[in-house]
Amino acid sequence: MRFLFYSHSLVSDWNHGNAHFLRGVLRDLVRRGHEATVLEPLSSWSRQNLVQDQGAEAEADFARVFPELESQQYAEDFDHEAALDAADVVVVHEWTDPALVARIGRARREGGRFLLLFHDTHHRAVSAGAEIGGLDLAGYDGVLAFGETLRERYLASGWGRQVFTWHEAADDTLFRPMPGVEKEGDLIWIGNWGDGERSAELESFLIAPAERLGLRATVRGVRYPAEALQRLAAAGIAYGGWIANTRAPEAFARHRVTVHVPRRPYVEALPGIPTIRVFEALACGIPLISAPWSDSEGLFRPGQDFLVARDGAEMERLLRAVLHDPDLAEALTAHGLETIQSRHTCRHRVDELLGIIAALKRSPRAQAEEAA
Repeated sequence: MRFLFYSHSLVSDWNHGNAHFLRGVLRDLVRRGHEATVLEPLSSWSRQNLVQDQGAEAEADFARVFPELESQQYAEDFDHEAALDAADVVVVHEWTDPALVARIGRARREGGRFLLLFHDTHHRAVSAGAEIGGLDLAGYDGVLAFGETLRERYLASGWGRQVFTWHEAADDTLFRPMPGVEKEGDLIWIGNWGDGERSAELESFLIAPAERLGLRATVRGVRYPAEALQRLAAAGIAYGGWIANTRAPEAFARHRVTVHVPRRPYVEALPGIPTIRVFEALACGIPLISAPWSDSEGLFRPGQDFLVARDGAEMERLLRAVLHDPDLAEALTAHGLETIQSRHTCRHRVDELLGIIAALKRSPRAQAEEAA
């Protein structure tokens, strides 16, 4: 099949976590013999910031690591209808411009022979419902929501014909244990500041425990305000700025433990949806301790795959335990890796996507179009 994905960016993962998952999915589709192309806007905010922050060599680094992946930038005069006409399956990410979302849907309604899916991997459906509710999804065959609570939100609001849960996952061709790498530090956290959506949580579950324990800790990510950088420095935590997702596995390998600090909108309004870093960290075999979140879908085995700290004091206690108990650290590593490899790789998600496509092709709408 010929797949066409509309993305905010495939090339840039600067403050753009969906690129991680998309790269893994595309790699597996290509491995299976499908054609997969990505279209991204010429004015992509993430890509512009990547080049401004890191220089043009960052784009060249993407091409070096992912030579099999194809991404094309489009300007205002791009012929989207021609691109759509050449595709069998089109997947449109929710950060796509609303006018283009509607245009693609209109092309499907007006005789397009491609299957059309809308892909949502953010919390705007609950934090900015008017924006998502204002999208014209009438021509879309289905919606891919990255968690069951988000799927339920779409169904309750009447957004989309059919809505499917399609979680993110780890690209385990990239995220895997690296046992030969020498440890250089105790704790690493890879994540962006989060627009104030987890500032207090980062203080309670990351900065303060690391400071009290005197850990050799490192933080990587972008969009940290001056006050956050000052606080990290005061706590003795090294700040390393942006890190390419392709280099995250080695960064995990050089440390002994990591933490998960979810954004507040997910904890409060979309329980059950972890960030992609949970999948990726566990795939790398690093012990993980999480701030509270409800694994309402049973994706993992909390207490076995990772530990959960109810507050900052418990985070401090659990960090100390993992760092001083090799058997505990080894057990967490083994269980977390087992769960990822058995359920949560991009190969599993491609299997699910192909199953969704097959089900939609059996739908009355698809069968009527085929007969016509």
